[in-house]
Amino acid sequence: MSSPALRGIGMTSQRTRERMLGRLSEKGIKDEVVLAAIGAIPRHIFVDEALSSRAYEDGSLPIGFGQTISQPYIVARMTEILRNGGALEKVLEIGTGCGYQTAVLSKVAKEVYSVERIRPLLMKARGHLRELRLANIKLKHADGTMGLPEMAPFDGIIVTAAARHIPQELLEQLAVGGRMVIPVGTEEQILYLVEHIKTATGSEYRQSKLEAVKFVPLLGGTN
Repeated sequence: MSSPALRGIGMTSQRTRERMLGRLSEKGIKDEVVLAAIGAIPRHIFVDEALSSRAYEDGSLPIGFGQTISQPYIVARMTEILRNGGALEKVLEIGTGCGYQTAVLSKVAKEVYSVERIRPLLMKARGHLRELRLANIKLKHADGTMGLPEMAPFDGIIVTAAARHIPQELLEQLAVGGRMVIPVGTEEQILYLVEHIKTATGSEYRQSKLEAVKFVPLLGGTN
């Protein structure tokens, strides 16, 4: 039986990936570390085999359970914002999904913690990440709206589902000097950057609106 990483081998050609990276550069992704990370991860293994021919198009794809794998541009954009041109130590991802964004983060951060509320999705993601031998990732089946307080603080938090508002629990787990990237809204969603900034009297959170996005909703609880 062939390795999942080799499935749809035509989709893994250097030319196919280079075309995808070229599109990302044209759309404004400048961080070479992020582009290298995107280029290093075989996106086709994270989607159903029937959709593998579309894996390197710049679009989102269904992964089951009402969830999607984000388009490459959004993965690259959110990762670039999180990095801000510097090294990342400990990152928290809310919404593991199929594990693609998790895998990209593993290439730009020293430690990646990822939380997923849907157990069957988490199990599939674990298989994909194990296949790629990415050793700096820890996954947990839990309610993402609560974050992962036992491992806090994090110098980066990335949320891959749209929240109605920015959860206080996540703010409290963001290290001073850290950055959180989170989509907020219901019908209309905006990508926010939250920076935890040191001040003369302590610290404060600064929020910036970035651009319109479209994500599945961030839900509480587990299943």
